[in-house]
Amino acid sequence: MKATEINILEEVELDNPIFIEALPGVGHVGKLVADHMVDELNATKFAEIYSPTFPPQVLVGENGLIENMVNELYYIRDLGEDNVDVILICGNTQSLSPDGQYIVCNEILDFLEPYGISRIFTLGGIPTGQPVENPKVLGSASDEAHIELLKEVGVEIRSNDGGIVGASGLFLGLGMRRGIYGACLTGETPGYFIDAESAEGVLLKLAELLNFEINTEKLDERAEETRQMLAKAQQMEQDLINRANAGNADDLRYIG
Repeated sequence: MKATEINILEEVELDNPIFIEALPGVGHVGKLVADHMVDELNATKFAEIYSPTFPPQVLVGENGLIENMVNELYYIRDLGEDNVDVILICGNTQSLSPDGQYIVCNEILDFLEPYGISRIFTLGGIPTGQPVENPKVLGSASDEAHIELLKEVGVEIRSNDGGIVGASGLFLGLGMRRGIYGACLTGETPGYFIDAESAEGVLLKLAELLNFEINTEKLDERAEETRQMLAKAQQMEQDLINRANAGNADDLRYIG
């Protein structure tokens, strides 16, 4: 394979669809949102994307079965009260190199432009380095109109705090050059585990922006499992500290 391949599985006509990017990244926040939307909203896969810029590997899944590194395009018709059409990109990877990111994002936008995409929303995580109670959803946008939309649903606007790396940034930047505007939603996350709580926060803000309802019970359950795991790890860490301090105190009494 010397170039990106887009395999069309179904020819589909959509009405000025909104494009949503939710590929793997920090805390897998975007990927969790995408997987949940696909399951809960009965999204239909219509294309698969393969690229030599993806990692040179396959993934080993359940029962030893392998899967290719791939991005997938899904569509949802008449979503929510506004009956909008949506194209969602998800998958198990992004391109490895900066060049690869630019090439693949541009090629995907080339492929999608004939569908008449009207807006772009990108989803991901923003690392905090440590657990956060009630993680916030932060936002940025490629025009003032979308900044105002983010404010209306209570998204905190980012300001002079760094870049948006990878597909979440490039789709917005490259889209802006084509006259297609939108916003990025990022959920606070420690970044070192799969963060369902942050994903749920991002999904609920997206649902407000696009005026649709979605059941988040499965994300709730996964978030609770993660909270319990973290609480157990923190307790074990505290126990080790307490034992170490007790040992030091015994040593001091013995010497004194």
